[in-house]
Amino acid sequence: MTFDALKTRIRGCTICADRFAATETGHAPRPVLLAESSARVLIAGQAPGMRVHLSGRPFTDPSGDRLRDWMGLDEEAFYDTARVAIVPMGFCFPGYRKGADLPPPPICARTWRAEVMAHLPNVQLTLAVGGAAQKWHLPGAGNVTDTVRGWRGCGDVIPLPHPSWRNTAWLKRNPWFEDALLPELRDRIRKVLKDADRDRA
Repeated sequence: MTFDALKTRIRGCTICADRFAATETGHAPRPVLLAESSARVLIAGQAPGMRVHLSGRPFTDPSGDRLRDWMGLDEEAFYDTARVAIVPMGFCFPGYRKGADLPPPPICARTWRAEVMAHLPNVQLTLAVGGAAQKWHLPGAGNVTDTVRGWRGCGDVIPLPHPSWRNTAWLKRNPWFEDALLPELRDRIRKVLKDADRDRA
């Protein structure tokens, strides 16, 4: 199956329709992903929030603003699907429970992720954003803080906390994240994308 055909199937997926209908938002599935086989950087997020569910475009919210700042990318570079793939662990907004986002249903990754990853052979750097992504891309990963703290030993995967503004207190408690990890993250992204541009020239 071609990648375009696979993405069409994913965007038509309704396996969680009953699950989402039973949430506080009572919404229908709307899978969201952006990816091309040429991508060199993979953003492995958690799941879309309500704003992304409504827009149909990943990270069109304050979390996206913060993630772009962490990566050192403007919107044009961030949404360049030829270089950057955005493939969350759950493709749809999972809904709310008591006003808070539910976690991505594991059935989504079990159903689709391995097949999607097979169509991304050029990825050189993966950003594992949040616990679900870290457990999939870094088997054996523990809690988010410990996993992110051990980022130097993760090879071509860089674990990140979720860029939600709810994590502002976490960032203040862990100044090493901004002082040490983010400069390395931006440098590695620059190098990977520079190589991608050279190869396309």
